[in-house]
Formats: sequence, structure tokens, C-alpha cells
Amino acid sequence: MDLFEYQARDIFEKHGVPVLAAAIATTADEAEKAAETIGGKVVVKAQVKVGGRGKAGGVKLAENPKDAREKASAILGMDIKGHTVRTVMIAAAAPIEAEYYLAILLDRSNRTFLVMASVSGGMDIEEVAHTAPEKLAKIPVSAVDGISMSKAKEIVAAAKFPAEVADQVADVLLKLWEVFQSEDATLVEVNPLVKTSDGKIIALDGKVTLDENADFRQPEHQGLVDEAGENPLEAAAKEKGLNYVKLDGEVGIIGNGAGLVMSTLDVVAYAGEKHGGVRPANFLDIGGGASAQIMADGLSIILGDKDVKSVFVNVFGGITACDSVANGIVQALELLGPKATKPIVVRLDGNNVLEGRAILKAAAHPLVEQADTMDGAANRAAELAAK
Repeated sequence: MDLFEYQARDIFEKHGVPVLAAAIATTADEAEKAAETIGGKVVVKAQVKVGGRGKAGGVKLAENPKDAREKASAILGMDIKGHTVRTVMIAAAAPIEAEYYLAILLDRSNRTFLVMASVSGGMDIEEVAHTAPEKLAKIPVSAVDGISMSKAKEIVAAAKFPAEVADQVADVLLKLWEVFQSEDATLVEVNPLVKTSDGKIIALDGKVTLDENADFRQPEHQGLVDEAGENPLEAAAKEKGLNYVKLDGEVGIIGNGAGLVMSTLDVVAYAGEKHGGVRPANFLDIGGGASAQIMADGLSIILGDKDVKSVFVNVFGGITACDSVANGIVQALELLGPKATKPIVVRLDGNNVLEGRAILKAAAHPLVEQADTMDGAANRAAELAAK
């Protein structure tokens, strides 16, 4: 889960990372009041989970509360790369003397953690890596040893931070490691980390990504969920415990097992090329136990998607046999009743496949048709969606 900047700032403050005074506002009036409370010049920053806010006009300096009101009014409601600005952060302005970069992330390819540090902050780190790679230090961090003060100083030295700020940057790095560990993050980034005119080091902007697999031990993270920006279908699926991701297509997909569902997406996309470019509408893995209620929940989510024109149920019977799956489909359609209105193509294979196919045939539901092969089912589902 990616956090908004203000949420990252609050987490930084919680763990002792130096930040500036700030408040959020959803109206121009709130922005003006926040600026009055903070005092002096402030920066009005659009809160969206996408980069390039500054270039899009989503970050503006305000001289006084009235100016903050005007700037907030201009930013609220903006569309930045498809994201509507509903909230702005009003933050104290800082007299910046230098800008740096710090990040701790999960390095999946090398199965370790990685710290990236640079004295060229305030710009896209990809650009720094491309144009001045010598200014970007990449230091692996052991999950066992973590970041100690000696390790932090090693990283600061490798990135060639100026001597007058080296100790402060090392201390910030230690606190960021605390954020990374204690909050179960996969990314903690500060860009820019600034040196102010009085020599202080401050995290001026932050980005944090939390590992949703750790939600069971981070119950307070539920309060960080952006419910307004969450896809309603994905939110409904999450409530039902389903692994669902909305995609831009017309063929609803239900499968048991992530690998099978991924393969199904590919097969449907390939088949759809022959039927006017029809594509998969979602990823939905119902797991190993395809009970009637789970199947009903899955079908209700998919059928609730106005973009879906047909549904492809692709199940390989393993732990859960095909006859149990078939019974689940029949009972699910009974539970859904008139809510089930779109054609459903079912492909069953594996354990007890003949029994499962016989059950569906006997039920003779008008919306359901069977296909013997995965390719054949995908082609038929795409054909039905195209019609």
C-alpha cells in the first residue's frame, strides 16, 4: 500500500525523523486556517499517489494564509496523471541550501535490502542514475544485521555527503531504518532530504510503501487506507477475502490458484485478438476451496463490473475436486438468482472432472456452457464478450 505524502510525514515524525510542521486540508478555508496556525510562508502540496506533482502545478509556495487559500483552491480538484486531488498538505516552507536523496527498499532480485543515497536530490533518481551514476551509492543491507551506526556512516561516506552534515544524515538513516522495520515497509524514500540555511537536515518530502502481507500485525495501518480512491469492486472483494484485481477488459476471470489465473489472463488476451481486441476484465483467485459461497462471492463481484460482458471460470481440480466445484457453481447461481445475467463459460479439468461436467450438464443453467480445453473456453468467452 502506497501512502500519501502527509501519511509518510506523520510516520516519519512518529519515529523521530526530522520533519517540518504541516497539516492537511480538503477545502480552501481549511488551507487558510492551517497556514495561519503554521505561520510564515507555506508550501501547498497536492496529495496524490503519483510523481510529477510539481511539474503539473500541484506544488505551490504561498506567502501568507490568504495566498495559501488561493493556491489550495487552484490545486484542489486538479487532475494529475489521472488522479484527482482531494486533499492538500500545508507545510512550513524551508530555507533550502542543499538537496539530497535517501531510500531504503526491498531488493527482490538480490533477496536483500538496499539503501540508495545521493547528494543530488530533488530530481528523479532514475535521471541521476542515468546521467551521473557516480553520485548514486547503492549499498546492500543484510536483513539479519540491519543498519547500525557504523553501517550508516559507511553509506554516508560512500555517497560522499559533505562532512558538516554526515553525522546528521547518518542519524536520519538510522531512524528511516526504524521506520522500514517497525512499519513493515518495502520502500522508505526521502526526496529531497534538505540542508537548511541554519545547517539542519530535514526530510522535506517522503514516500512510504507498506507491505500488505504484514497487515495482520499492523492493525493501525487500516486507518491509512485511501477508501475514497479505492476501487469499489476491489474493496468489496477485500471484504470477502478474495484475491481480486480490476483490469480494463470485458471477460471476467475466475480461477483457483494464482498461476492458473495468470495463465488464463494470457490465454484470454491472445484469444481476444481474434474478436476485436477483447481483454481480461480482472484477476480473481478463489483459492483451493471453491465452495458455493466463495463462488457466489466471486461471481457477484465480477457480475457487478459494468465492463464485464462474459465470464470464464477456469478450474483445475486438485485438493478440491471438480464435482465440488461444479456443485459450487450451481449453488452460486441459485444464490445469485436474477443478479446472474451474463454468459458463463466453464472449463473443468483434473480430479473428478467427469463427475463435475456431468453435474453442470444436468443443471442445464441457461447462462452456463462448458468447454473441454482452456484455449477453447477462452476463445468462446472472448467471442461471447465481443457479441
